Amino acid sequence: MTRPKLDYPCAYPLKVMGRDNAQFRAKARTIVERHVGPLTDAEVAARSSSEGTFLALTFAITAESREQLDALYRELSNCPEVLVAL
Repeated sequence: MTRPKLDYPCAYPLKVMGRDNAQFRAKARTIVERHVGPLTDAEVAARSSSEGTFLALTFAITAESREQLDALYRELSNCPEVLVAL
């Protein structure tokens, strides 16, 4: 599978999904901020599933490099609270 070519730095919407609870929200944001720096609340959008069981967080980040994104996805994938990272 070929990855799309990105010109860095670039705006990058990162979607992270997990169970709708405070622990998931805090863990996901902590991981993302560790890689991209502090985010404002306006840079984080949340959408609950129809039954409120799951939560999709979209982080509006600035990606600086492919290595940065790879490390971010790797850490998110290793977090038990995170079900999917896109």
